Amino acid sequence: MHNILGNYGKTIAENIHLQMALHYYEDISESEVVISQGFTPLKHCAFTAEGDILPLHQAPAEKGKIAQYVYGGFNKCAYPVQKFHSDTERVLACVLERDALRWFRPVAGQFNIYYRSGANQPEYVPDFVAATADHNLIIETKAAKDMEAGDVQAKADAAATWCKNASEYSQAQGGKPWRYLLVPHDAVAHNATVSALVGRGISGRAVARLMRHNVIPCP
Repeated sequence: MHNILGNYGKTIAENIHLQMALHYYEDISESEVVISQGFTPLKHCAFTAEGDILPLHQAPAEKGKIAQYVYGGFNKCAYPVQKFHSDTERVLACVLERDALRWFRPVAGQFNIYYRSGANQPEYVPDFVAATADHNLIIETKAAKDMEAGDVQAKADAAATWCKNASEYSQAQGGKPWRYLLVPHDAVAHNATVSALVGRGISGRAVARLMRHNVIPCP
């Protein structure tokens, strides 16, 4: 028995924890939101890249390798350079560079949004944050086929709750509300506008739930 626990104790504990997580229930009706500070400084981000810094309008020769490149030359980005995981993100950045007052791609620890994923509660780092004349936006782009995926919906719920609490505080101080914008990849194009993306809506089972939580789903 000692040998079994000594060699497999960690695995046994993880298995028990996973079984317990299947029956986990969290009652947040009595939870209290505490705002400890009105803003946080931008986190430092450092990038490694191959070749020169590319202008935002230049698509990579191979879109599948876009994560290898660094883009710069922005007028409205809070950082001097940025990297993208997909060309959809680069195109959306072009839209934000044209239409938003300010935008950036947050790094881990900037917003401290956490969502439930099975037995774990990982941090959710959204794709973009942007300021417009009327809103502060947290923006996520996803493949259209993944819009209803469990993790996507869990992240949307967590971000919407964060936006709701941030909006209440911001508006009490005379600031703008926060909104969460969930955008499928096929809605992102160079001729799209932020106002059009925000203003569009879709019908469906998930939408009513998202709208109740201050999420803007975008077709």
